[in-house]
Amino acid sequence: MAKCDQCGNDYDRAFQVNLGNEIYTFDSFECAIQKLAPACPHCGVRIIGHGVE
Repeated sequence: MAKCDQCGNDYDRAFQVNLGNEIYTFDSFECAIQKLAPACPHCGVRIIGHGVE
């Protein structure tokens, strides 16, 4: 099993995300979003699917 880099959960269906020179392991999209998605500077909500302007 692989350990999630965000929550520490050991999960047999974990997946990896390659970002630049870093490789992250997650057990869910929710954890990947919390770790990698940028936050809106105004309200702090994670930005998924579009950029910040």
